[in-house]
Amino acid sequence: MTPVIGVVGPADIVPGVAQTCSTMSGYDVIRLPYVHETETHDIVRANVDSVDAWLFTGIVPYVHAKGASTRPAAFVDYTRETVLRSWVQLARAGRDIARTSIDTVGAPELREIADAVGLPSDRPRSLPHRVDQRVEQLIDFHRKNPDASWTAITCVSSVYDALRDDISIIRLVPSENAIRTAVTRLSFAVNTHVNEDSQVAVGLLVADDMAGAAPLVRQQARALAGTVATADTGELLLVTTRGALAIASYQFTQPPLLRRLDEVGITASAGFGVGRTALEAERLARRALNRAETYPGSTAVASFRNDVDLVLGAAGGHTAIAQDSPALSTIATRVGVALQTLTRLRELAQAHPDEPVTSRLVAEELNVQQRTARRMLARLEHGGYAERTGREALGSSGRPLTRYTLHL
Repeated sequence: MTPVIGVVGPADIVPGVAQTCSTMSGYDVIRLPYVHETETHDIVRANVDSVDAWLFTGIVPYVHAKGASTRPAAFVDYTRETVLRSWVQLARAGRDIARTSIDTVGAPELREIADAVGLPSDRPRSLPHRVDQRVEQLIDFHRKNPDASWTAITCVSSVYDALRDDISIIRLVPSENAIRTAVTRLSFAVNTHVNEDSQVAVGLLVADDMAGAAPLVRQQARALAGTVATADTGELLLVTTRGALAIASYQFTQPPLLRRLDEVGITASAGFGVGRTALEAERLARRALNRAETYPGSTAVASFRNDVDLVLGAAGGHTAIAQDSPALSTIATRVGVALQTLTRLRELAQAHPDEPVTSRLVAEELNVQQRTARRMLARLEHGGYAERTGREALGSSGRPLTRYTLHL
């Protein structure tokens, strides 16, 4: 079946982005325009069953859609080529490109572009995107331009609509190359998602009443399209796929099986392993079970490759993991990163609010090796406390660094 991409963005930009997507083989495209970016979340929720992946026309709708779907998603990056094209447009119109205010584009990227074309160190004015940013803040930012010789450049349609009759303003429109880059990135995410969903997931469970637990585990296995057997070492062994397990555990935030067992008075520990083969998944499940058994009461742990463990919580009403301003001690327990390290990561994010967090930055600030920093960020990403927001090139050589927003 041909994958379907849902293109979400302003009504006047979606058609062009969708047309470029359509010229790239292997995808069907549906157009999902909005009048105002605040409609994004509802649009995604309403079409989640019709779409295999999401392409947002910019980072603003991408952020507004957060939490509405677990499908792979990407956004069109307006940096570099798109900004340069807007400056060329202004220069042809006789406007001073140094006298511009630009919203949403990150400060480091904009400074790099400005240096490349020889603009003064204090020009142009910029307001990088923030997760909690309001449209009113963007409007106020552009209104503070010193005089009429300045031009506002915005990525947000509602900002353009609010200011176009009052000041000189243009909208950034994504280039075809930027769109194609985003689609290529999305294609990789789709393939990764499919491959991950088909990975083997093995669960090992021990309970204080194994005979009573077995029927409930078999019932859960049918819901997961999996099978149940008894391991050589006596545990109940469940075999399914990562995708089915992710759905049952609400994307690895709540422990499957344990609540049902707790309701009938059975205390259990469960370990889930996700791997490329059944042997690898069972080995990881064993590691997860060993960790789960160190906690009092019913607890489940999921183990992944690359040394990533997640505590899925305990039964009896303690399964929810707070995502809004979560306690660092809770995160430390869940993802297996030391509390002191998490404190330093939170301070790092607060000290660099306008810069992307990368493994290089984490390694430099925490004085650890870069592979250690990558492992920390991977654990936080699996736990839902770090979100990928793009890639940062390392110059002419080296693999690109992944940018993260930390939710600590």
